Amino acid sequence: MCRPATISGDRLEKICKNRTGLLFFGYNKNQRPVPVHRDTTASLSYGMPDILLTARSSVSRSFSMKCSVISGPVFQYHNRPGHIECWDRVNAVLRDLPAGVTVSAPAAADKIDLLRVHQPGYLAWLRRQCTLRSAYDTVDEFGCTGGYFSGNLYIPGFLDANTYLTPRSCEVATFAAGSAIAAAHRALDGESCFALVRPPGHHAASGWAMGFCIVNNAAIAAAEALTSVDRVAIVDWDVHHGNGTQEIFYADNRVLYCSVHAEGIFPHSGNADECGIGSGRGYTVNAPLPLESTLGDYACVFSELILPALERFRPDLVIVSAGQDALLDDPAGGMGLVPGDYGILAGMLIDAGTVPAFVLEGGYGQSHPKAVQAILGAVAGHREQKPVPVPSDATRERIRRLRELHRL
Repeated sequence: MCRPATISGDRLEKICKNRTGLLFFGYNKNQRPVPVHRDTTASLSYGMPDILLTARSSVSRSFSMKCSVISGPVFQYHNRPGHIECWDRVNAVLRDLPAGVTVSAPAAADKIDLLRVHQPGYLAWLRRQCTLRSAYDTVDEFGCTGGYFSGNLYIPGFLDANTYLTPRSCEVATFAAGSAIAAAHRALDGESCFALVRPPGHHAASGWAMGFCIVNNAAIAAAEALTSVDRVAIVDWDVHHGNGTQEIFYADNRVLYCSVHAEGIFPHSGNADECGIGSGRGYTVNAPLPLESTLGDYACVFSELILPALERFRPDLVIVSAGQDALLDDPAGGMGLVPGDYGILAGMLIDAGTVPAFVLEGGYGQSHPKAVQAILGAVAGHREQKPVPVPSDATRERIRRLRELHRL
């Protein structure tokens, strides 16, 4: 079962379920990540300090493909003045989209789509809270929602210390989830699509809201895709660990969840040894990084951990939980990325033979629109030419241990 993708102009290459030719990345002598074709005859060193891999000329080019965006004004109806997770952050991105990028209207998810991921009781409770929009006693509600709460709160309009509701929040959330599904469908057809949606989703678990998130958009898209394909990978580069996505698929071997995130911050999950349970053991890959990590550390995680894990898993679809809050100027982050770095990371995924569906998660700084521009530019074939910093010794050691843990 093959997915057509436009590669470098009008020529078509097939990205098949039985992928034996995925690319992965090493560092060249200028410390730039370069794609290296891996096949049964390749003999490659993974020595972290001195990787000097050279790309074959046949695959060293950058891949490009058709790209599009899904978004619309419906997302302004989940909003709260003064909150960092607001309509303005998406609207700012839409105002600065690259020329020629097609924007399509959002589509709502069906109830069955939500129920593949979320508990019926939670969804019923959520609809009731949107209707009431009243004060919440989290102690009383804790039993029926199974939720995670930060304390005893009595704040009108909030489910916890961070997550608010409006009378239309449930409606808006169905459009966010449906748009993520639509983006996944386009990716399966060979077109990379960015669902610029809100509220975000990767903290929402099967039975509770958390961290600005109400329903889990990426997880809903993955679960819907699994009705027609065998394997889906979710790559989460939001600065915060996607605890909700992990919880939903923690025992599922059809979904590979890979997360690179800051350690020691909200939601205080995503440790390296959280690898899945039951049949899902080994299908959760967490790479926590120290605060102030830079592109060198992220590129190392991608080239040495995430891309080899994708190659082994051979997904039919790759969904990116695209939170750009690891930017240096992000008020919720603490990392050291700049906008162009996200184009480099997206380019690494694309040049490895994937057609990603991007689903917006975090991203609250002034440079966030430029980061989305860089991602869309990477889809269109643009690649940054600047050298990539060398990863820290601490990151090299972490990745060495993670490769051992996951037998990569």
